[in-house]
Amino acid sequence: MNTPVKLAGFGIGLLAIFGAATGVGALVGPIGSTAEESAAAGHDMAAEQGAAHGEQAPHEPDGTHLPAGLVVSEDGYALVLDRPAVAAGDAVPLAFRIEGPDGHAVTDFAVRHEEDLHLIAVRRDLTGYQHVHPEMDADGVWRVPLELTPGSWRVFADFAASADGEDRVLGADLAVAGDHAPQPLPAPAAVAEVDGYTVVLDGELTAGEETELRFGISRDGAPVTDLQPYLGASGHLVALRQGDLGYLHVHPTDPPGGAAPAPGPNIGFATTAPSAGTYRLFLDFKHGDIVRTAAFTVTVGAHEEHGS
Repeated sequence: MNTPVKLAGFGIGLLAIFGAATGVGALVGPIGSTAEESAAAGHDMAAEQGAAHGEQAPHEPDGTHLPAGLVVSEDGYALVLDRPAVAAGDAVPLAFRIEGPDGHAVTDFAVRHEEDLHLIAVRRDLTGYQHVHPEMDADGVWRVPLELTPGSWRVFADFAASADGEDRVLGADLAVAGDHAPQPLPAPAAVAEVDGYTVVLDGELTAGEETELRFGISRDGAPVTDLQPYLGASGHLVALRQGDLGYLHVHPTDPPGGAAPAPGPNIGFATTAPSAGTYRLFLDFKHGDIVRTAAFTVTVGAHEEHGS
């Protein structure tokens, strides 16, 4: 299943991608390896690729687990893309499957946040973020159109197979042909603007410690108090680490016990940054029947040990 990408015949555009993205190859572990071996392999490759671009290799504090999404296979489950390279376009068809420990496509999934599977697609420079919900056919093949610009992309499948109910995030690289123009990451800021909405971030990520992030949403200077539930919560947050694109698990802090989420203007989440570094946060919220995404860059300082 780890078949090398066949570049012959794909064209000069694809070759340009790999020339511009030297050292930014797929962060995948060998299919069939243990989760620990796969995670270690993905982490080592991430460090090498970050060094090739002058980035400091991410360091995990003692006792902290690696973020999710760094490997293509875990516990016998694997994310298998139909094609590892595609052309750019506004509605590029993506097909993939989740293979189980028996080598067959998984067709029975547990519902998480109102969906059987969440697919996150983001370019490696942390632009072009998309959160979509593909449709699965009877053979276990998922399909969804994506808006893809030239460059190296990472796709994450966030799911739980019904066989064991364990939450997993698997990631695979997708090459998109064309002239690649990497974009610099925006500077850290506590305010983001999207479609006339102002979103203010309150709180800080802390390496190795769970912290709460709160987002206040307003429009034309007035707090938005009629947010619509999205995926069973006030909103949905994805956090990715710059460099290896480690995927952080984020939990909404809506009322427990199935109570309806607050309609705004504030949305809360709890998460843990595994290391110092730069992270990109993508907040999805729904208002007026439209889902919008506010993006933030945040910096996490080095983990500090507190002695007695």
